[in-house]
Amino acid sequence: MYSPLLNKKAAFHTLGCKLNFAEMASLQDALCLRGMTVAGKGEVADLCIINTCSVTDTADSKCRQTIHRFTRKHPGAFVVVMGCYAQLQPDTIAGFEGVDLVVGMEHKGEVIRLIEERWAKKEALAQGEACHEAIAVPTREISTFVPSCSHGDRTRYFLKVQDGCNYYCTYCTIPMARGKSRNGTIESLVSQAQEVAAEGGKEIVITGVNIGDFGRSTGETFFDLVKALDAVEGIERYRISSIEPNLLTTEIIDFCAQSKKFMPHFHIPLQSGSDAVLKLMRRRYDTALFAERINYIKQVMPDAFIGVDVIVGMRGETDELFEEAYNFIKGLDISQLHVFSYSERPGTRALEIPYKVDAQTKHARSQRLIELSEEKRKAHYAAHIGTERPVLWEHAKEGEPLSGFTDNYIKVTQAEGCEAVDNTLSVVRLGDFTEDQETLWATQV
Repeated sequence: MYSPLLNKKAAFHTLGCKLNFAEMASLQDALCLRGMTVAGKGEVADLCIINTCSVTDTADSKCRQTIHRFTRKHPGAFVVVMGCYAQLQPDTIAGFEGVDLVVGMEHKGEVIRLIEERWAKKEALAQGEACHEAIAVPTREISTFVPSCSHGDRTRYFLKVQDGCNYYCTYCTIPMARGKSRNGTIESLVSQAQEVAAEGGKEIVITGVNIGDFGRSTGETFFDLVKALDAVEGIERYRISSIEPNLLTTEIIDFCAQSKKFMPHFHIPLQSGSDAVLKLMRRRYDTALFAERINYIKQVMPDAFIGVDVIVGMRGETDELFEEAYNFIKGLDISQLHVFSYSERPGTRALEIPYKVDAQTKHARSQRLIELSEEKRKAHYAAHIGTERPVLWEHAKEGEPLSGFTDNYIKVTQAEGCEAVDNTLSVVRLGDFTEDQETLWATQV
């Protein structure tokens, strides 16, 4: 079938989370099937697609800068903006110079059809004139689940199982941008995993906005999904990208502990180690439950890697409450922190909290937690020096050694004499830190 996209060049840019990257990679694959090619370095594209984020005011600013940069770099291109920022500010973005089409969340599964239909409209306009059209419905009307499974530029694949969120944390705009929790069926997701296996994929990362809430729209559960994916032949590794502590049940942990496919690797958002701040955030757990989950994981999977999200400088976080949070986090047997500074977001309930933390204090707190994170990461790595672990190797630039991750998410680099092949698993002995302290050397067993 003829497509106006045939033989056109496209440029893509994604901001934000892994879910955004997975969705964009799937879209890029679909466009290439219609005859498009990816614009090379220095080439002017015919089509530009920007997938946006709006988790902080800094993210909004980066989105605006990216849009303006792309419209200048690719004059005359058909420019499409989608993602969270597009859902929250569709009319504003549509008014930007050079933007042709803004696509909200409910219509992102139709973006190719929308591009094909509106490209002709643009060609009918005066040369260089943009369409400036926004297609978005109010967030409360978002109900469609758009599937996505892609591998991007790495060995592992990202399988989107869920979208949206019903947790209205006071600091967060995600429910306003992505709508209510919804998901694909287990049957459809298993089918996508089988396709990955048929393509030779070895590892799948399970992604979503609030994946533990899986099943809202299909009457299934996340635990049901985990068991079904575990039975897919050909997939050797699964990783759970991020799951709320109150939704990470002992049942799920026990299953992962005995599974040969679900890796000893968890990413669990804490956000604050102070119960007072957790209440201000309207999180659905306290520090006691969080510590219980961590301790149980380490009890049944002593070598597990546990990554934790933390927000610093939330409104109401006094110096005393931050110290309480810091000491709680320091005492946790975790492997790494992902530290974010609180950002004021329009329309959120956090703006009603009176005590505001200044930027300098937020930066200082962030630096302390980043330093603590490095201590914990290096301790996790150091504890495994001299042990043998399975590694999935990833492709590298020509002339550079391969790197990869162990089952418990230690990044390793191929040492001289260590045989390694891209997209294969092999057992290696973990050596000392590399010079940059970011990885361990992997030596032959």
